[in-house]
Amino acid sequence: MNALNQLRVDGQRLWDSIMAMAEIGPGQHGGSCRLALTDEDRDGRDLFIRWCREIDCSISIDDMGNIFARREGSNNALPPIVAGSHLDTQPHGGKFDGIYGVLAALEALRTLHDNKVITEAPLEVVVWTNEEGSRFAPAMIASGVFAGLFEKHFAWAISDSEGIGLGDELKRIGYLGDEICGEHPIGGLLEAHIEQGPILEAQSRQIGVVVGGQGQNWYDLRLKGQDSHAGSTPMQGRRDALVAAAEIIGLVQALALEHAPDAVGTVGEMSVMPNSRNTIPGEVFMSIDIRNPDEIVLNEMDEKLRSRVTACARAHGVECELEIIWDKAPVKFDQDCIAAVESATESLGYSHQNIVSGAGHDACQVCLVAPTSMIFVPCAGGLSHNEQESAESADLEAGCNVLMHAMLKLANKGSE
Repeated sequence: MNALNQLRVDGQRLWDSIMAMAEIGPGQHGGSCRLALTDEDRDGRDLFIRWCREIDCSISIDDMGNIFARREGSNNALPPIVAGSHLDTQPHGGKFDGIYGVLAALEALRTLHDNKVITEAPLEVVVWTNEEGSRFAPAMIASGVFAGLFEKHFAWAISDSEGIGLGDELKRIGYLGDEICGEHPIGGLLEAHIEQGPILEAQSRQIGVVVGGQGQNWYDLRLKGQDSHAGSTPMQGRRDALVAAAEIIGLVQALALEHAPDAVGTVGEMSVMPNSRNTIPGEVFMSIDIRNPDEIVLNEMDEKLRSRVTACARAHGVECELEIIWDKAPVKFDQDCIAAVESATESLGYSHQNIVSGAGHDACQVCLVAPTSMIFVPCAGGLSHNEQESAESADLEAGCNVLMHAMLKLANKGSE
């Protein structure tokens, strides 16, 4: 039997690396808080690079801060097989979302290094910048620039809630690289990730072979009514922006339920002005997020949302400005990359099923310009974007083994 087939990663080393990364920007309730391009994000990146250099990887960084750690192959004229994810987190993030994908790829390279395995094509681990979008919206901005979905200068100019620019923060933390974003060659991209949903756990499957990602639209909605005294303004004459906003939250919920079971809809951010207990709210800002794996249905949801929000605002006597700030069509992943994941999963004997990603990922952007697929492992209760996010070490190890063997299959394709 081929000796490569017997290779297995060190699950304990993978777990220990994840726990060590979690100590950088620890959350208050067991998770992590490493917002993009903060000092904590810089420290996490620095640790990752140190680990990569310990196994003789070279490092390159592009001008969106994306990091590529390279392990040379026997034929370096071939484009590299790349695996990775992101190290930034939500404000109340868990230890595994994104981080697992980066450190699973690192563990795969560590295992190959330990066993002196040389692949035909070079292998790389990638860290994408600002996947979460919690500090700089929209999400996945750096992989979006890489895929040609956003202009670099647009991305650099994005500001956080304090008016600090993304480009300025890249410079400040020392991660504005020299390589031009989007010019880095990729022969194939794999991303390992916790599922962030309940399907694998409910079906008692260890591996999700991800065949694509659902489409999603992000909106900013601003409702403008009139500030007025809470005690002396009759109910009939009010132009209460918050009452309209409350009804719209219900409309978003109803819209998703109309298109069950695949659709989802969320209002995740809201600010109320003037935010005083004895003043009728005159203005509300809120975000809306709708998703569906079928592009036709997603477009239908978009039309209904616009119509219903407009009608609701009119009924409450408030003005509305609904702007779509990001739209992502559903994607299908590359058949060869999917086959590599399926083959690795079956040869390793893990239970598995095909699955569509409900969450957005960098792989869902890069698939527009490079062959791509993903590997999911279960997380407890499907819970993510939460400090209580949890995954079993055995499942993380299984996903990492699948990742390593899929990378080997793609990297040695020419010698098969």
